Amino acid sequence: MQPAPGHLAPGFELPNQHGEPVSLSALRGTAVVLVFYPFAFSRVCTDELDELQANLGEFRSRSARVLAVSIDHRYALRTYAEQRGYGFDLLSDFWPHGEVAEQYRVLNLSEGYARRSTFFIDPAGLINSRVDAPLGEGRAFETYRSALLSLSQHTAESPR
Repeated sequence: MQPAPGHLAPGFELPNQHGEPVSLSALRGTAVVLVFYPFAFSRVCTDELDELQANLGEFRSRSARVLAVSIDHRYALRTYAEQRGYGFDLLSDFWPHGEVAEQYRVLNLSEGYARRSTFFIDPAGLINSRVDAPLGEGRAFETYRSALLSLSQHTAESPR
């Protein structure tokens, strides 16, 4: 079943670029922007992640944690994050290959990469919205801004 708005986000634990485990359940109570991207070091992915980095303050001001997920190995992700100066976690879905991407139904199994999809998850762990783009096209930051606004409004309206 495809994870969709209103559904509980599939749980996971993946290592970040430093090998530290990051789990969705440990982030309960925090809004999460889960960004699947196909390939570290590729032009479109780098442009997208650079834009997220440039606008990281918007996410933080809305108490949203950015987690970027690819099927690349964590050692490659560490080099990538250091070279680009990313201030958010890059999570490695390397082994079992694409397991989390498959849970979110964004794994292109025949080509071996995660599709370009972003899930906005509220503090209760529910998917608030989703943004997708084809392989060769980046997600427009305005779609992030709009979804982030909706996420923060939804969070403010939720009973605590």
